[in-house]
Amino acid sequence: MQQFLDRVRGVLALGALALVSACAQQEDLIGGVPVSEIVDGYGVIDDGDYVLPPIPAQFLSDVNRRAVVEYNGPEAPGTIVVDPHAKLLYFVEEDGLARRYAIAVGAQGLRMSRPSTVQLKREWPSWTPTANMLRREPEVYGPFAAGIEGGLANPLGSRALYLFQNGRDTHFRIHGTNDLPSIGNSGSAGCIRMFNHDIIDLYDRVPNGTRVVVRTKEASIELEGEELANRGVFLPPNIIDPEVIYGSDDSDGDEAADGDEDGDAEAA
Repeated sequence: MQQFLDRVRGVLALGALALVSACAQQEDLIGGVPVSEIVDGYGVIDDGDYVLPPIPAQFLSDVNRRAVVEYNGPEAPGTIVVDPHAKLLYFVEEDGLARRYAIAVGAQGLRMSRPSTVQLKREWPSWTPTANMLRREPEVYGPFAAGIEGGLANPLGSRALYLFQNGRDTHFRIHGTNDLPSIGNSGSAGCIRMFNHDIIDLYDRVPNGTRVVVRTKEASIELEGEELANRGVFLPPNIIDPEVIYGSDDSDGDEAADGDEDGDAEAA
């Protein structure tokens, strides 16, 4: 009899463990991300008409997560420093500190070299391919010739900073992106992309008139080290069905073409 009772207790104990395990596997998800894995500062953002989902932790390792760091560069507080080689952007602050953000760099971004100034700022900007883009790659940009309204599916993301030199548009942009794997890497086209959460964080800190400088490869190696100054891989463009954009009703965060109203872009 005692052996029978012991077996019953054992079966009940195993059943209880299985129930606990099943409950543990049913953790709530927000935007596809388990609640326990949401990274501070990268959770849900309710931004007016749009709601940004959390960024999965897998994209936020090491320097891909924004941070306030000691700044070892020569630039004055209030300056944006773009390092296209280390795939980092700094907003220099007082007391030897800076806010560091991870970026992705497209072909347009790699051509940035001269200082510029933030002259226009837009929240949830629209995007239209230029005549040059349509002429050069009609198969990529033709389906988007009518433009894409601002929203979750727009390639400029949640915010855009428009860079000028001597009052003239450079066609360079610092903007958001939903192409999460691109951050920390480079691509065939596009400007300077940031996680949407990060460009929102930066946007309100940066007034019009903010100076933007670009590091050389030599400066990047000196300040960041050889390994970081060469981080990332080249990602080829991914062409997407226009119906994913025009038929999405902004219900998801897939990216159609990474670019800006006047600069380069890529379908993703």
